[in-house]
Amino acid sequence: MRFYDPTGAEYGIPTYPRRLAPEGLATRRQLRAQGLRPNGQDVAAQILWHGRRNPLTRLRPVRVAYLYRIDLAAPVRPMTPGRQRAVAAMLRARRTCPLCQVTHPYVIPTSLGCCPGCADAPAALAA
Repeated sequence: MRFYDPTGAEYGIPTYPRRLAPEGLATRRQLRAQGLRPNGQDVAAQILWHGRRNPLTRLRPVRVAYLYRIDLAAPVRPMTPGRQRAVAAMLRARRTCPLCQVTHPYVIPTSLGCCPGCADAPAALAA
């Protein structure tokens, strides 16, 4: 069976195909859904699978998900008022245009580097 290496002889750490990981191991998202975090522990195992085929190269990339032991996980740290203010400031910075300094109700696209109005302004001036 492809990607089945419970001893870690081939891949360096225990490796399993999708849906065949043993009980007691979880990904970061699965830990978070249980209200846990990895707590600084090393990766215990990994899951490997083939991703979607790239239409240009026709290659299927190998995807990986790291697994952590549930018994060594710790509860998620609670959100303090200070952390809540810091997160709000970070999200507000992502919505503020660096050119016109307007805070928009959406995140500024990183591809433009500014709000769409400021990105279109040079084109309107050139015409």
